[in-house]
Amino acid sequence: MYRFSNTVIGFLNLLTLLASIPIIGAGLWMARSSTTCENFLQTPLLVIGFIVLVISLAGFIGACFHVACALWLYLVIMLLLIAALLGVTVFGFGVTSKGGGVEVPGRSYSEYHLMDYSPWLKKRIENPKYWNTLRNCILGSKTCDKLASWTPLDYMQNDMSPIQSGCCKPPTACSYNMEAVMLNQDSDCYKWNNAPTVLCYECDSCKAGVLENLRRNWHKLSVLIVTMLVLLIGIYSIGCCAFRNARRAQTDYPYGENRMTKVRPRWDYHWWRWLHDRKEQLY
Repeated sequence: MYRFSNTVIGFLNLLTLLASIPIIGAGLWMARSSTTCENFLQTPLLVIGFIVLVISLAGFIGACFHVACALWLYLVIMLLLIAALLGVTVFGFGVTSKGGGVEVPGRSYSEYHLMDYSPWLKKRIENPKYWNTLRNCILGSKTCDKLASWTPLDYMQNDMSPIQSGCCKPPTACSYNMEAVMLNQDSDCYKWNNAPTVLCYECDSCKAGVLENLRRNWHKLSVLIVTMLVLLIGIYSIGCCAFRNARRAQTDYPYGENRMTKVRPRWDYHWWRWLHDRKEQLY
């Protein structure tokens, strides 16, 4: 049991070290791609890959070779990672707590309104820099092409994703007959255009559909994040035991409460002794 924690930490970090290689490779491959959506993901992948690589190296070297300073670095980074994940989890639930669709009478799909979402998300998605990137991603995914062959009956019977509902059609309440021209309609009704590259991509309903898709994905991802937090806290606890073992290995104290005299000096003993002898010669 004395070396069990070191073995577990070493094995786990060897696995994560190997896993970091394809993550970094995927980020580098995306850096070469000209597709906007793939470039949008390359930086997070590279950052995650290098962080995992550094943590895994520190943990593996520290646990397998009893290097206490490497394990200390490993535990500090792990603690920061746990704190960051906790912060991201709380913040994510805070900004995605609002939202949700409004059912359309007589239709299977729902519609989404930008005002229903968090002010922080609303501010970000209205920023032209972010929206242009997301808009190009939606165009590249050809999400609306799937609805091009739909008949009016299909719109009555079939369900739609939030992005399809918000970006591929005008709001259901819009009317385009001559009598409706003078009516005070939703501003999205006037942003709609039949051109495949325009449609309702500049509508607030499209931005709301993207936020709804983000909200749903976050709630699914939160299960994985909470599981990761529990796992990381467990690994951190084992790492603390491995760090204590490494400190014992450096001082060469036997395991247990009754500490005997050191059989072999610590690694810095000879340097300290050499400096002491030099000082004695000088004085």
